[in-house]
Amino acid sequence: MRYLSNIRFLCFNLGHDLTHFQLYSSNISTLSKPPKRTRDNLVRNATETNSIASLFNEITGILGTDFHIANETPGVSSFSETQVGPAVKREERYSCTESICENDEANINHANARNTNLVDTKLENVGGNDVSSIVRKITEIIRSEKGLSSIEEQLEKARFQFDSEIVEKVLKRCFKVPHLALRFFNWLQVTNGFSHTTETYNVILYIAGEAREFDLVENLLKGMETHSCKKDIKTWTILVSHYGRAKLVVQALLAFEEMKKTGLEPDLAAYRVMIRSLCLAKRAEIAVELYKEVISKDVTLDLNLHKLLLNCLAGSGDIVSVHLVADNMIKFSQIPVEKVYAFVLKSLCISRRIREALEFIRDLKRRNLTYDLEIFETLVKGLCKADRISDALEIVDIMGRKHMVDGRVYGFIINRYLKRNDFFEAFDLFQTIKDLGYMPPTSTYTDLIQYLFKTNRCQKACDLYNEMLERGVELDSVIITAMVAGHVRQNHISEAWKYFNSMEQRGISPTRKSYLIFIKELCKISNTDEIFKVLNKMQASNITVGDELTHLVICYLERKGDTDKLEFMKQIERNLKGYHQEREALSNIGTEPEDLNLNIESNPSEQVSKTYNEKDLEEVCRILSSSKQWCLIQESLEESNIKFTPAFVVEILHNCHLNGHIALSFFSWVGKQEGYSHTTETYNMGMKISGRGKDFKHMRNLFYEMRRKGCLITSDTWTIMITQYGRAGLTEISLKKFGEMRASQCKPNGSTYKYLILFLCGKRGRKVDEAIESFNEMIHMGFIPDKELIETYVDCLCEVGKLLDARKCIENLQKAGFYTSPLNYSLFIRSLLRKGRLEEALTVLDEIGAEKSTLDKYICGSLVHGLLQRGRLEEALTKVESMKKLDIFPTIHVYTSLIIYFFKEKQIGKALEIFEKMRKEGCEPTIVTYCAMIRGYMNMGKVVDAWNIFYQLRLKGPFPDFRTYSMFITSLCRVDKSEEALHLINEMLENGIAPSSVNFRTVFYGLNREGKQTLARTVLQKKSSLTRQRKFLT
Repeated sequence: MRYLSNIRFLCFNLGHDLTHFQLYSSNISTLSKPPKRTRDNLVRNATETNSIASLFNEITGILGTDFHIANETPGVSSFSETQVGPAVKREERYSCTESICENDEANINHANARNTNLVDTKLENVGGNDVSSIVRKITEIIRSEKGLSSIEEQLEKARFQFDSEIVEKVLKRCFKVPHLALRFFNWLQVTNGFSHTTETYNVILYIAGEAREFDLVENLLKGMETHSCKKDIKTWTILVSHYGRAKLVVQALLAFEEMKKTGLEPDLAAYRVMIRSLCLAKRAEIAVELYKEVISKDVTLDLNLHKLLLNCLAGSGDIVSVHLVADNMIKFSQIPVEKVYAFVLKSLCISRRIREALEFIRDLKRRNLTYDLEIFETLVKGLCKADRISDALEIVDIMGRKHMVDGRVYGFIINRYLKRNDFFEAFDLFQTIKDLGYMPPTSTYTDLIQYLFKTNRCQKACDLYNEMLERGVELDSVIITAMVAGHVRQNHISEAWKYFNSMEQRGISPTRKSYLIFIKELCKISNTDEIFKVLNKMQASNITVGDELTHLVICYLERKGDTDKLEFMKQIERNLKGYHQEREALSNIGTEPEDLNLNIESNPSEQVSKTYNEKDLEEVCRILSSSKQWCLIQESLEESNIKFTPAFVVEILHNCHLNGHIALSFFSWVGKQEGYSHTTETYNMGMKISGRGKDFKHMRNLFYEMRRKGCLITSDTWTIMITQYGRAGLTEISLKKFGEMRASQCKPNGSTYKYLILFLCGKRGRKVDEAIESFNEMIHMGFIPDKELIETYVDCLCEVGKLLDARKCIENLQKAGFYTSPLNYSLFIRSLLRKGRLEEALTVLDEIGAEKSTLDKYICGSLVHGLLQRGRLEEALTKVESMKKLDIFPTIHVYTSLIIYFFKEKQIGKALEIFEKMRKEGCEPTIVTYCAMIRGYMNMGKVVDAWNIFYQLRLKGPFPDFRTYSMFITSLCRVDKSEEALHLINEMLENGIAPSSVNFRTVFYGLNREGKQTLARTVLQKKSSLTRQRKFLT
C-alpha cells in the first residue's frame, strides 16, 4: 500500500533506527509541514482568482433561477449529527481500547472521557471482597509516601501475595500518580515470586503514554521482550493511540505497521486514532489511504471522524478524495444526501477554497439535487471567512428573493464587518435588516455590544441592550456576561453586579465561563475585594471553583504582591487538589466524598474562626494610626478594654503592616496581655512585617521566641524567612535557611521552592546553578511550577546563556504533563526574545512542525517586540499583517512595542498615531503602555507631555504602581528635574507605596548634582524616618 511505502521511505531516511525517539521527533516537523508553493503555483493561483468572478456569476445565475428547495424549516433538521450509520460489532472489547475510542469522540463529555481513561477502575468482586480490600491497602501504601524506601519497606512488611489481577488493578488506581505507579511496577520486578504479564505491561504502558514519557515507553517495550511478554492487540493500540495524540505521527505509523507484521489485525480503535492523528498532522495522502483500507473491510467510521477527514482533504486540495469520502458516507451511512453535501461544502469553505465550493454547487445543479437552506448559509459563511463580503451580500440578496433569509444569515456578515473593524458598515447593515422586518439574533446583538464596549462606547452598548429588551429578543448568559464585562472595564462595579444578578432573576443560570470572565475583568482593574465576592457567590451557587480560576487569581495576587490573600488562595488550590484526588480514589470503590467547602472569604484571616466584630477592628486600627508615639497608643489600647484573639490580631497586623514599628510594638504588647497567647499564624504575620522592613534581627528573634514557646513551625514559617532574605538579595542566607528547614524534618512545599528559585534567578544575589538544582528537585517532588516561576527561571537561563538547560526544562515539563507543547515552547521562545536572542528564537520556531500556527498566537507580540528591538520594522509589520489574515489581530503587546520603537526613533507622530489606533480598535492601554509613553517623552526632553500622561493616570487610571514611580523618578533625575522627582517620593509615601533605597539614592544624587544640597539632606531624613517607621526598635 502507498502509505506503507511512504513510511518505509521515511524509515530509510531515519537510518532504520526504530527505537531512537528523539531522532524521529526531530524529523516530525518535516513530516508535518505541507509542501511549499512554487512561483508557478502562485502565478497559477493568481490566474484562478481572476477566473472566480465568472464562476461566481454563473453560480448566482443558477441560484437566482427557479429550482427545487428542500422543504426544511430554518434551524430544524430531521437528522441528528450523532447518527453514525450501522453499528460496528466486535466480539471483544478491551478496557484501554475503549478509552482510546472514547477519547477520540468529539461529542463525548470531557469529564466522562477522563473517568474512562482506564475504563473500569472499579474492582470486580472476584473471589469475594478479598481482592478489593488487598488492592485498597496496597494503593494506600503506595500513595501515602513519596520516598521510594518507605514504599518498599511497607510493602515488604505487609507480605501481600501478588498476582497479575491485583497488580493490574493497583496500577490502574495509581493512574494519576505515574511516578508512584512506576516505582511499584519496578519494585515488583525484583520481588521473588512475581513476573509481570502482558496485562500489567499494558497498564503501565498506558500510564507512561498518558504522561508523555516516551523514552520510558521504549524501555518498557524492551522489558516486554526480555521477559517474553507477547504484545497483543491492546498493546499496539495503546502505542498507536498515545503516539498519535502526542502528534508523533512517524512513531504511530511505525507501530501500526509493526502490528500488522506480527499478524495482528488492527481494530476499529487503531484505525480511528491513526486516521485522526494523520488528519491533525495534515498528512491527507496517508490518511485517505488508511480510510480506503477501512472501507474495504466494510467498517463504518463515525460522523465526527468523517468530518475531520473532509476538512483535512479539502485543506490539502485533494478534491477527488473529498468526493470519494462523501460518496462513501452516502453509500454506507444513514446520513441524508443533503447533509453530506452540506458537510462537503462546509469543509471547502473552512479551507477557503471558494472556487471549489462554487464548482461543487454547480455540480449539485447538474445532478438535479435539491438545495438545502444549510447550503446557502454555509456558502455565505465561507464567503465571509474568505473576506468576500460583497459576494456574500449578493447570495443573501438571492436568498431574500426566494424568501429563505432571516436575521441570522445577516449576522454572519455583521460579524465579519466587526472583525475587519468596519463598525459603521456593520451598524448600517444592522439597521437595514431591522428596517426590512428581520429580527437580529441574540448572537448579533452580542457581537455588536462587545465591540461597542471594546471601543469605549458604553452608553451605545447599553442602549442596544435596552433595545433587545424592548423587542423581546431572547437573552442568554453570553449577552449578559458581555454587559457585565463591559461595565467592569469602565469600573462601574455596581452596574456590573446588577446585570450579573439579573441572570438569576430571568431564570438564566450563570455558567462557569460567566464567572471566569467576571473575575478576569476584575483582575484587570485590580479589584481584589470584588474578586473574592464573585468567588463567594460562585460557591454559594454550587459551582466548583476549577483549576483555571484558582490559577488566574493566584497569578493576579502574585503580580499585585498581596502575599496574605495569595497564601489563602494557594490553600484553596491545595484543598481543591485534595478533593479531586479523594473523588477519584473513592469513585473507584463506588463511594462519593462529602461536598467540598472552600470557605472563600474576602479576607484570609476569616478562615480562622472570626471571634471579633468589625467595629472593634475599626477602633483598634484607628487607635494605632492616631499617633506616632507608641506610649500614647498603648494608653489608648489599655483604656479600650477590647478582647483580643489570634484571628483578630492577624487581621489588625494585616491592616497596619505599612507602619511596621507600630504594628510590631502592638504585636509585642498584645502578647503580654492576660489570657492571650500568640499562635503560629500571628508569629508568621509578625515575621512577615519585620522582613518587609528589612528588620532581619527582629524577624529572627520572633522565630526563636516562637520555637521557645512551643508554637508549631510550619513550612510557611520557613518560606517567609527564605522569601524575606531573598527579596533583599541575601540569597546565601536564603539557601542556608532552606538547608536548616530540611534538617529540621520540615518538608518544603510548592511555595517554598517557588520563592527560593525566584530570588535565586533575580538580578541581586543570582545563583544560577543552585536555581537549576532547586527547580529539578521541585519537579522531582511532584510540585507543579506556575507560569510566573517558569518564565522567571527560563528568562534567567537564557540571559546567562544556558540555552540547553532552558530547553531541557521545557521538554521535562512537557513530558511530566504539566503544560501542553505549544505553551511550553511559547514560554521558551518569549524568554529568548525578552533577552535579545532573536536568532535563537527564530531557530526554535523553525523547528516546530504542525503546531507552528498555534504557537504563533502565543508569541506574536513577543516576536514583533524582538524584531523591533533589532530595528527590523518591515519584518515586524509583515508579521502583524500575516497574523491579521488568520483573524489574529494586534494585541496590547504589539501596539506597545510599536509605540516604544517609534519613540526610540524619535517619531512622536507615528507613536501617537499608533496609540490612537490602539484605542480606536478597542485595545485599552495598560500601565506598561503609559509607562512607555512617559519614558519616550522624557527621552526626547518633553517633560511637560510626560507629566500630562502621569496626571491622566492619577485621575482616570490605571493608577501608577511602584515600577511606574521608579521609572519616572529615574527619568526626571536624568534631565536635572530631581526636585520634581522628590515630589514623587512624597506622593508614594502618601499613597502607601514604600520607596526603595534605589529611589532615595537616585533623588539624593540628582539633587546634589544640581547643587541642591539642602533638599538632598531632606531625602536622607525621609529615608531614615521611613526605616524607623518600619522597624521594631528605634
